[in-house]
Amino acid sequence: MSNSSTSMAHTLSFGSVRQSPPLSSNFALTHGLLDSAAEQLMVQRDFQAAFDTCERGLVSLLNAEQEDSRYGELKAALCIVGIQALAELNQWPGVLAWILQHYECPEKISAKIMQMCILLYTKVGEQAMMQEAGHVWLCCPSNGRLAGFGTVAELYLLHILVPLGHMTEARELVFGEVGGIAFTEDQKQTALDIVENKENLSQEQHPSPNPNTSPVVVVAGLNTPQGAVIQKLEALLRLLNRGLSVASGGLFRLQRFFLAAVLLYMLFVRMDPAHPSSFPWISQMLQMLKQMWDAMFAPYYRARAQS
Repeated sequence: MSNSSTSMAHTLSFGSVRQSPPLSSNFALTHGLLDSAAEQLMVQRDFQAAFDTCERGLVSLLNAEQEDSRYGELKAALCIVGIQALAELNQWPGVLAWILQHYECPEKISAKIMQMCILLYTKVGEQAMMQEAGHVWLCCPSNGRLAGFGTVAELYLLHILVPLGHMTEARELVFGEVGGIAFTEDQKQTALDIVENKENLSQEQHPSPNPNTSPVVVVAGLNTPQGAVIQKLEALLRLLNRGLSVASGGLFRLQRFFLAAVLLYMLFVRMDPAHPSSFPWISQMLQMLKQMWDAMFAPYYRARAQS
């Protein structure tokens, strides 16, 4: 009985050692800090406290055995919680620098953290901040054996290279060494279709200029209510110019009407002459005023000169 119980205890002890090795004091402390940081982040919503707890957990790992597989897992988990805390604190610009403080160089960053950083900087519209780090990470031969390598390559292609318009680099990624590891043939064709569609869309949105066509000057503000008033006044001034050029009587009545139109313009539109957007319209108005002046008073001066 004692022998059988002893052998059973020995078997249970051996099995427990194989299935769940006991945590060392450093790992146990770090694991407790990770739990606290997650609770502060998700439950208490105290983001600064969660980040500070992650920092303490990362410091506690400095004396741990880095060869242990749990070292990398705990370090990555603490960094992921820390990234989330920094994002909630609106301190996302410093996320990559903070990660590099603990991983020393981009090549050593874990695949999960690279994925999270790419998605974070994509969300805030700053993909360019991850371009160099992502390129260095993907070109590291040791990272090609990681389980998340393909996901990082896909995110880097779709969320960094393509949105930034780096189509040549995108093709090199797909058909180069990185694409040979990360993508199947079907995935390569799909990626190529995405790149070509992006190029076609860019060409439609930004057509190449035709040297035979004269440049078109666009006056700022024509889509605003004030711009609509300006267009109506331009039409009114042109109409007055045509009328004055052919009118032989009622000169002073037209003068008063023209003066009233200018006063209404100054009262309701009140364009700032110092504003750059007003320069083209003011120039046109002065030209039309000159034409009106000639139409109204040139016959009078010619009559006096002849007499």
